[in-house]
Amino acid sequence: MIAVFVNCAAVIIGSIIGLLFAKKITSELSDVISTGAGIVTIVLGVQMAFSYQNVIFLTLSLIIGGILGSAADIDGKILSLGTLIEKGISKNKKGPSVTLADPEMPPVKSNFAYAFLNASVLFCVGAMAVLGSFQAGINNDYSIIFTKSVLDGFMSIAFAAAMGLGTAFSAVSIFIYQGLLTLLSQFVSPFVSDIMLKELTGVGGSIIVMIGINLLHLRKIKTANFLPSILIIVLLVLLTPLFDKIAAFFHNFI
Repeated sequence: MIAVFVNCAAVIIGSIIGLLFAKKITSELSDVISTGAGIVTIVLGVQMAFSYQNVIFLTLSLIIGGILGSAADIDGKILSLGTLIEKGISKNKKGPSVTLADPEMPPVKSNFAYAFLNASVLFCVGAMAVLGSFQAGINNDYSIIFTKSVLDGFMSIAFAAAMGLGTAFSAVSIFIYQGLLTLLSQFVSPFVSDIMLKELTGVGGSIIVMIGINLLHLRKIKTANFLPSILIIVLLVLLTPLFDKIAAFFHNFI
């Protein structure tokens, strides 16, 4: 679990640096930081997204996952959790009205929630979180998570400067998600193949692109509603042998 604590600490430290930096800049520079963070997030997401091996699986997972997530209103529930965390910190918090992740959201309080949501998604999706947790849990190899921690730390600086304190609290999501993966690694790792990691990275990258689009105000996307896509892609990869048998049967039949 030491790797998980290091990852959480990197995000918290990076967020503190970003918050200290944000206090000394103008709203114009804040918009520049938000734009830069959005561009970098899209570039990172696109790079990950092209790891996919089966475009049909990618398409199905995003569409089906998005429908399921919208029906469950995952985005709204995570935002509500972020709002509850903020209220627990300060019921009368005041600050400048800055809208970054969503142009239509109320200014201060929703910034915390959106920072928590976007940072949590960014730091938890992707192959490094999965593979790194497995390596740490099975082989006591922390190299992947330590590398991820450095990357997350720098990204948290930009996110905290752009969106605020909620970025730091994404460490809670990292602790729960990667902690569970590490503890369950012995049981789950036999089902995780190279193909699955590539497909997971493709779907995760697509979701990260959505975060960048929100940061750039290009479109309002409820990013968290697409999180079930990760479960859908896992299911599709696991069922691939069955699909192959069905395809072979029809091929021979025809």
